[in-house]
Amino acid sequence: MDFSTIRNLITRCCTGEESWVDSRTVYIGHKEPPPGTEAYIPQRFPDNRIVSSKYTFWNFIPKNLFEQFRRIANFYFLIIFLVQLIIDTPTSPTTSGLPLFFVITVTAIKQGYEDWIRHKADNAINQCPVHVIQHGKVVRKQSQKLRVGDIVQVKEDETFPCDLILLSTCREDGTCFVTTASLDGESSHKTYYAVQDTKAFNTAEEVDTLHAIIECEQPQPDLYKFVGRINIYLDRDEPIARPLGSENLLLRGATLKNTECIYAVAIYTGMETKMALNYQSKSQKRSAVEKSMNAYLIVYLCILISKALINTVLKYVWQADPNRDEPWYNQKTETERQRHVLIRAFTDFLAFMVLFNYIIPVSMYVTVEMQKFLGSYFILWDDDMFDEELGERPLVNTSDLNEELGQVEYVFTDKTGTLTENNMELRECCVDGHVYVPHAICNGQVLPGAAGMDMIDSSPGVDGKEREELFFRALCLCHTVQVKEEETVDGIKRGIHQGKSTSFYISSSPDEVALVEGMKRLGFTYMRLKDSHMEILNREDEMERFELLEVLNFDSVRRRMSVIVRSNTGEYYLFCKGADSSIFPRVVSGKVEQVRARVEHNAVEGLRTLCVAYKKLTHKEYEEVCRLLTSAKLALQERDKKLSEAYDVIEKDFILLGATAVEDRLQDKAADTIESLHKAGMKVWVLTGDKMETAAATCYASKLFHRNTQILELTTKRTEEQNLHDVLFDLSRTVLRQHGSMTRDIFSGLSADCQDYGLIIDGATLSAVLKPTQDGTSSGGNYKEIFLEICRNCSAVLCCRMAPLQKAQIVKMIKASKEHPITLAIGDGANDVSMILEAHVGIGIMGKEGRQAARNSDYAITKFKHLKKMLLVHGHYYYIRIAELVQYFFYKNVCFIFPQFLYQFFCGFSQQPLYDTAYLTLYNISFTSLPILLYSLMEQHINMDILKRDPSLYRDIAKNSLLRWRIFVYWTFLGVFDAMVFFFGAFFLFDNTTFTSNGQLMATNTQMMFGNWTFGTLVFTVLVFTVTLKLALDTHYWTWINHFVIWGSLLFYVIFSLLWGGIIWPFLNYQRMYYVFMQMLSSGPAWLSIILLIIVSLLPDVVKKVLCRALWPTTTERIQNADRLYKGHLSEFSPLSSLHAPHARKHDRQGSESQNHAHCRSDSSPSKKLMCTYWGGRPGYCTFNSFLRIGENPRFSGAAYAYSAPGPETSV
Repeated sequence: MDFSTIRNLITRCCTGEESWVDSRTVYIGHKEPPPGTEAYIPQRFPDNRIVSSKYTFWNFIPKNLFEQFRRIANFYFLIIFLVQLIIDTPTSPTTSGLPLFFVITVTAIKQGYEDWIRHKADNAINQCPVHVIQHGKVVRKQSQKLRVGDIVQVKEDETFPCDLILLSTCREDGTCFVTTASLDGESSHKTYYAVQDTKAFNTAEEVDTLHAIIECEQPQPDLYKFVGRINIYLDRDEPIARPLGSENLLLRGATLKNTECIYAVAIYTGMETKMALNYQSKSQKRSAVEKSMNAYLIVYLCILISKALINTVLKYVWQADPNRDEPWYNQKTETERQRHVLIRAFTDFLAFMVLFNYIIPVSMYVTVEMQKFLGSYFILWDDDMFDEELGERPLVNTSDLNEELGQVEYVFTDKTGTLTENNMELRECCVDGHVYVPHAICNGQVLPGAAGMDMIDSSPGVDGKEREELFFRALCLCHTVQVKEEETVDGIKRGIHQGKSTSFYISSSPDEVALVEGMKRLGFTYMRLKDSHMEILNREDEMERFELLEVLNFDSVRRRMSVIVRSNTGEYYLFCKGADSSIFPRVVSGKVEQVRARVEHNAVEGLRTLCVAYKKLTHKEYEEVCRLLTSAKLALQERDKKLSEAYDVIEKDFILLGATAVEDRLQDKAADTIESLHKAGMKVWVLTGDKMETAAATCYASKLFHRNTQILELTTKRTEEQNLHDVLFDLSRTVLRQHGSMTRDIFSGLSADCQDYGLIIDGATLSAVLKPTQDGTSSGGNYKEIFLEICRNCSAVLCCRMAPLQKAQIVKMIKASKEHPITLAIGDGANDVSMILEAHVGIGIMGKEGRQAARNSDYAITKFKHLKKMLLVHGHYYYIRIAELVQYFFYKNVCFIFPQFLYQFFCGFSQQPLYDTAYLTLYNISFTSLPILLYSLMEQHINMDILKRDPSLYRDIAKNSLLRWRIFVYWTFLGVFDAMVFFFGAFFLFDNTTFTSNGQLMATNTQMMFGNWTFGTLVFTVLVFTVTLKLALDTHYWTWINHFVIWGSLLFYVIFSLLWGGIIWPFLNYQRMYYVFMQMLSSGPAWLSIILLIIVSLLPDVVKKVLCRALWPTTTERIQNADRLYKGHLSEFSPLSSLHAPHARKHDRQGSESQNHAHCRSDSSPSKKLMCTYWGGRPGYCTFNSFLRIGENPRFSGAAYAYSAPGPETSV
C-alpha cells in the first residue's frame, strides 16, 4: 500500500465523507427516502456559525506570540534577551526585555482588540433568530444552530441565514425578488425561481410533507455558479429529477424583497457558505518601503556583528599583557582560569552583541505600524473625496500600502463604470439600415419636454414595418428586466411619469434598462412577467402575451443572451441579442452590411453596440432544444461546458434584425485625471472587454490618446493579414526608429520632435503573445520581450476584448519586467477583481457594477477623479513622511550606540555600558518616539494645492528616491559624525582632572565631578537634544501639536532625569545615578558645552542644506522658497512650471509643448498672460531672480518679464 492510499484513508476517517467526494447529498427536512429507493447515508456538515475571528480565549497568547516572533526584528531581540539571561552581560536584561515587552504588548493589545470586535460581530450574526419548520410547525432558533437539510421560512426584508435552495414562495409563479448588495453591491432586484414541482407547497404543514433529496456540488466560492439536482418522491415509485442552478440558490447575506415569505432548504451552512468562502484572506502585499527597511536592517545587523567582532579581537589583544588580563584589583576565579579561550571569546562576543544591539531599532516597527494605521484616517476624513450623491466616503481596507500610493508607475484601469459613468442612455437603434433616435432616455428616466421620435433617414415603408415591429418586440422580450410596481424604493421616488405612481424597470444590467425604456419611448412597452407570460403593450395599446419558455442567460464567453417564447398564435421564436462579434458569424440572412456599417460608425463614436437577431422554430425543433437543455442542466459534472455546447448548437442560423447604440458617458473630470497622471510620469493602460472601436473612442475622449498620437495596432485583424512575428518586429522597428535600441525614460518629459505612440491590442493577440514558444528557439520569437519593449515606448496602451484573467496576466507581466515597476489597478466590477488583487495597489470603485471590486481592493473610492488626489497628494505625503521616519530612526540609533562603541577603547574593552539602564531602556520608547511619530503623521513639505496643480512634482519621489542607498549612507555618516562630536566633545571637557580632599575626581576646567555616569549622562543629554532638534529643523509644517510634542519631549527628559536622580522624589535615590544629573547641571561650563556640542553636531547638515538650496535647488525646494515668499498663497497665482529645476525644464526648451503635455501631448498652444502683483501698496513685478532662474536667461520687457513656459498656467 503506497502512502497516497494511507493518506486518503486517514482523510476519509478524520474529516468525513463530504471532504473527499465530489458531491453531497442533502435530505430535505432530515427525512429518510422511501424504503427501497435509495440507501440513507447521513453526512456530517458544519453548523451555521460564522467565524471571522482569528483567536480564541485559549489560543490567543501562544498564537499571537508565535506570529509576532516570526518577524525578524522581534525574534532577534528575543535572542538578545535570552542571551542576557543566560550569560553575564554588561547590561541588565531589562534594557532589552522592556522594549521588547512594550512592542509585543502594544501589538497584542491592538490585534486582540480588533479580534474582540470581530467576535462581537460574529456573535451578533450567530445568535440572530431564524424560523425553521419542524413537525409542521414554525420553530424559532438561533442562526448558529441551523443545520444542512433544515427547512427555513424567510419573510420580506429578512436576510438569508445560510445558502438555501428555494422550494416555494407566496407568489403564484414561484418567484421571489432578492437584493445581493452585501455580496456584490448590486442593489437591483434579482429574480429567483422555486423548483417547479415544489412551488405549490405554500404552508408549513405542506412543506413538512415533502420527501426529496438534493444532490449538489461541494462548496466553492463562485457566487454565480451552482450545479445540483433534486429528486422529488411523490406517489410514484420513481423520483422526479429536476435540475438546480444558480437561479434556485439564495445566498447568505442577500435580502428578500417584494415577496411576503418563502420556504427554502439549507444547503451550505457556516463557513461553507459562498459568502464565507469569498471572505478568505488575500495574499499579503509588501510595499517598497518595507523592503528597503528590511535591507537596511540587514546592513545594520552586519555593522553590529562587525562591531562586536572588532571589540572581541581588540579585547584579547589588549589582555595579551598579564597585568591587563588580571589586574590586582580584579583577580579571576579558578573556574574562569580553566575555561577554554574559545569559550571565553564566544561569551565576550555575545556580551558585545548585547551591548551594541540598540543599533537595531525594534521600536521602529511599532512606530511604522501606528503611522500607517493612524495616517490612513486622513483619506477617510478627506471631504474632497466624499461623494454626496452616494453618501459614501473612501474606504481603506489595508493601511500597509499607504506609501505605495506615492510610488505608482503604471495605472491599469477598467473602462465601463471606471472611466465612464455606467449610466446608459439609448442614442439610436438601426433596423435594416433605418435609424431611429429616441429623445433623451436615460436610465429609466425620460427628461421633460421629450416627445415623439426622430428619424434621421427615410421611412422604412410598409414592407419594412413588420420587421421594425419584430425588432422592437425582440428587445421587449429578450432581457431579464423586472417591473417594480411601487413608487418608492428605499425612500427614493422613482417612476416613468412625474406625479404618477407607476411602474419602472430594474435590472442588474443598466444596458437592458436603457433598451427597454427606449422601446417604451418608441411605442412598445414591456408590462410584466406574469404566470410565465411576458406582456407587451404595442403602439395600438393592444396587449400582446408571449409565453416565456426558455432563457439562455448571458455569459462573458458567448457575449450574448437568448430567449425562446411562444406567441398567442402558437409560433415559436428564438430572439438573441449580443455583441456584433458573436452575432454576425451566426447570421444567415438580413441586411448585414448596412447594419455592420452602422455598428462600426457608432463604435467609433464611443457608443456601446448590440446586435439583435431571431429565428423561428418548429414544434419539433423546440422539442429538440428542450431535450438538449434538459440533458445539460441535469448534469452534475461539467454542467457549464455541456450548457455551452448546447447553446452553441441552438444559437445559429439567425436572421439579422438590427442593432442598438447606447451611450455610456465619460465620468466627470476623468480626462483631467488621466492627463494629470501622465504629467506625473505614470503610464496609463486601459483594459476593457469592449470592442476596439468603442474603447478607442473613449480613450480619445479621456485624453489617453491625442490627435497627434500615432496608433499602433496589434489585433487579430492585422495578424490574420501578416504573421505575428512580422507584425511585432515591424512595430518594434517603428517605435525604436528614432531612438535606436534605447527606450524612453518613463519619468522624463519627451521632446516635441519625437512621435507619440499609442498601442491597441486585443485579447486573442495577447494570448498569442504570452503563449510560450514550442521549440524555445529565437526563431520561434521571444514575443513577450518584444511586446514589452514596444509598450515601454508607447505613451498609452489600450487592451480591448480582455477576459478577467487576461487583465491579471498583463499586470503580472509588467510587474515581472526588468524594471519591476510599481503597479496600480482600478476597476468597479467583479471582472476587475483579478487584476486588483494582482497589482501592487488595488483600488475599487463603488459603482453600479457592484461592490465586489471594492471589497477585494486595498482602497475604495466613489469616482475615478478621486484617484488624482489619492496619488498626487495623499500618496506623496505618505511617502515623504515614512521615508523620513525610516531614515531618522536609523540615524538616531547610530547616534545613540556609536559613542558606546568608542567608549570601549577607553575602558579596556571591559563591556562597561556608557549609559544608565533607564536611559538605555527609554531612549527609543519615550524620549525620541513621539516627535517622529507626529512628524510622520502631519508633515506637509509642500502645500497640497500646489501638489494638485503641478503633478510633475510626483516624479521627484519616484523610484523610491528618498530611500536610495546614497541617502541612506549620508544619514548613517551623519549619525557617525554626530556621535563622534558627542563623545569626544564631552571627553575633552574632562581632559584635566584632579583629586578633591575627599578622594573624588574632579574636572578642573568645568569644576564638575568626573565619573562614568556623569560622562555618560552628559553624552546622552547632548544626544537627546541633538536628534530632537534635527527633526525640528527638518519640519516644514508647524502646528501647536508639533511644538507641544517636540519641546514637551525634551522637557520630559529633563524632568525624568531629575526624578531618577532623586532630586524631585528623594525616595527614588537610585544609587549609581543619585544626584548625577543635578550635579552636572550645576556646572556653568557644562551648560555652555552642551549648547556648543549641539550646534557643532547640527552645523554640517544645516550648511549642506543651505548650500544645496542656494546652488543646486530641487524643484521641491524652489517651490518651498516661492511659497514662503508668497506667505503660503503661491498656488493662487504663481506659474508652477517656472519653478522647475533647470534639468526639468531642459525638455521644455527642446519642444514648446512637451512639459505640459507629457509624452509629447498637445493640441494647441495656450495664450500667455502677464501677472502683476502689489508689494507695499504700489504695483511691481515678481522676477524671483534670487532663486527661480538660476542658470537661466529670462527675457525682460520693461520693468518685468513674462516667462513663456509651456502650459495653461499664468506666467509671472
